[in-house]
Amino acid sequence: MQQPIPTNASSSRTTGAIGIAAAVMLVVALVMVFVVAPRAQDESGGNVQRIFYFHISSAWTGFGAWIVTAVAGALYLKRRDLRYDRIALASAEIGVLFITMVLLSGMLWARPVWNTWWTWDYKLTLSALQFLMYVAYLMLRTGLDEPARRARFAAVYGIIGALTIPLNFLVSRVLNSIHPAVIGDSVNAQQQGGFGMSAEMALILVFCMITFTVLYLFMLRTRIAIQEQADELSIRRAELTY
Repeated sequence: MQQPIPTNASSSRTTGAIGIAAAVMLVVALVMVFVVAPRAQDESGGNVQRIFYFHISSAWTGFGAWIVTAVAGALYLKRRDLRYDRIALASAEIGVLFITMVLLSGMLWARPVWNTWWTWDYKLTLSALQFLMYVAYLMLRTGLDEPARRARFAAVYGIIGALTIPLNFLVSRVLNSIHPAVIGDSVNAQQQGGFGMSAEMALILVFCMITFTVLYLFMLRTRIAIQEQADELSIRRAELTY
């Protein structure tokens, strides 16, 4: 049985405050990336390398969104509470946006550096697969009308899909991928020349990742509130019908 959580003024104010914080942090991040961050001096692309601050932050957020979907799905399977299904759905929808940003920003960087928009490298192929899995998750939900059954199938799929996240992290570190391992060592670091970051670059990257996390939290709370209202309307329509 659906039990929407009633929205309240306090929750709305909190969401609004998070949104304002995300907007301010995003402006600061843009200044840090395009004004403060040093220009790369190696084969990572000069000024084009600045894309990677947002590329990595988008990947961080997109992967985190899938983890939230998986955890919320597991909680639904344990407690059969549709509130967790709302969280899983909202996080998956936002995750599609960020994974799309990962693919697009990666192609913008690859064109001047690799002289191609796309190549079927292990890392890139797996990222494309993750995008398709996100889309398939949403399509699965649209094909099932009964709420409990839809939540159950989606929860299992979400948990399975989350297994691709550690694979994506490891693939450029254990296989001979042309995609640089930005953080940590890889088997092909010497071949690539590495992608070392100064302390200043690392600090800006961390700030961008935090900014995207706050933005994700704002979008998640907003989407859940919208879904709660939609579920409540559905219940009221059902009551009027009977």
